[in-house]
Amino acid sequence: MAEHPELVAEMPTVARLSTPERLKHAQKRRAQQLKKWAQAEKETPGSERKRRRKPSENHGKNVTFPASVRLLEAAARQDAEEVREFLKSGISPDLSNEDGLTALHQCCIDDAGEVVSALLEAGADVNARDTELWTPLHAAATCGHLGLVRLLIQRGADLLAVNSDGNMPYDLCEDEATLDCIESAMAEQGITQEKIEEARGATERDMVQEIRELLESGGDLDAPRDHGATLLHIAAANGYVEAAELLLEHRAGVGSRDEDGWEPLHAAACWGQILLVELLVAHGADLDGKSELEETPLDVCGDEDVRAKLLELKHKRAALLKSQEKHKSRLQRRTSSAGSRGKVVRRASLSERSSRYRRELQREAIVWHQQRRDSDDTDPPPAPPEPPNGSALPGFSGDLDVTVPQIPAAPTLAALKKHRAATKCHRGPPNPPASGPGPPPGAAGSEPPRLRLTAPAPEAPVGKRRCCRVM
Repeated sequence: MAEHPELVAEMPTVARLSTPERLKHAQKRRAQQLKKWAQAEKETPGSERKRRRKPSENHGKNVTFPASVRLLEAAARQDAEEVREFLKSGISPDLSNEDGLTALHQCCIDDAGEVVSALLEAGADVNARDTELWTPLHAAATCGHLGLVRLLIQRGADLLAVNSDGNMPYDLCEDEATLDCIESAMAEQGITQEKIEEARGATERDMVQEIRELLESGGDLDAPRDHGATLLHIAAANGYVEAAELLLEHRAGVGSRDEDGWEPLHAAACWGQILLVELLVAHGADLDGKSELEETPLDVCGDEDVRAKLLELKHKRAALLKSQEKHKSRLQRRTSSAGSRGKVVRRASLSERSSRYRRELQREAIVWHQQRRDSDDTDPPPAPPEPPNGSALPGFSGDLDVTVPQIPAAPTLAALKKHRAATKCHRGPPNPPASGPGPPPGAAGSEPPRLRLTAPAPEAPVGKRRCCRVM
């Protein structure tokens, strides 16, 4: 059998098991315990077993129970005499168990009229509340005990008492006669619909006031309370929309967890608060959040309408995330392709292209001028005559038939154009080609190279290469 530290260490693991698995595990541990006990009995000598079974000196002492346990046990047995004896001995009639249940609650459930009368005569609180804020009138009205309802109302039971689910006694009453009794009493006390609504919202108003005080004092909205629950857990479980909106407006944690690992969305789903479910999901609550027992909000939801709403919200969120991911990937592809294209293609401005053409033309003119000058050194030309209009032709010398341009060291584009036009106008008739090789480029009478005054034509696209013999 495992030792105590080992059992304590494995408790978190056992808590995550399902009910059948935990039952199987408990049976296994019990079998180990019995086996070890039987083995210890065999190993122990007979005299030692007798000595161990000998009554101790304190065997005559009686086992005692707390007063609350004794009172509740007597009330559950509907033993009016014993209850009166306990009350006469000084036991308080308002003692309760761990769930806040008093003897008056128990007797109203069991329809023990005589015990109820004894408790009320001893001063029991007719409006006592358990942990879920149920009063004895809630219990009697739910069970349809007409006589007890009348007795409690006569003793001053609150007809507008609201439990943790927001229900009053008449909300829980299904017996027609009992309901008529409660409604008649409400009419006699002048209770209107406005008072009913005001009473229903009293708890939420108190909670909103508490939240505002915390905000003014700088308190922590996510501070854990009973069982580790936060204010948002409480608002979600009770359907307090105004309180929840105030908490979420000031960034209360939608992912905070209580001792069971429940998030506020778990509480809203468990208690069927559909408005709180929508509100929490709109503020980012996790629809797939898991508790300590690996339960999601959908797993703890028992209301069909809330369950349908959870499934609808889950599908909407999945569709939205898928759409965002698709849009994001499309933008990434577009950005990457544009970036690569921008690195390869470089657009040149008009001034840059003009400067490039001008530099190319200057280089051509210098080469052509050098060739003509080499030719002039071997055959010097005669002195040029006066031009027909009587004015000197700037930039030229020699006969009109043989024109030698005088190009400056760094000709400009305009000068090159003028030089080209003058050469075409004053060039002699072309000589027929000789049998021998023609004059060298740049010799007298040959045409100077053409000026590239336009941008070079783009390269022709490479034709498709056929991939097989069919094309």
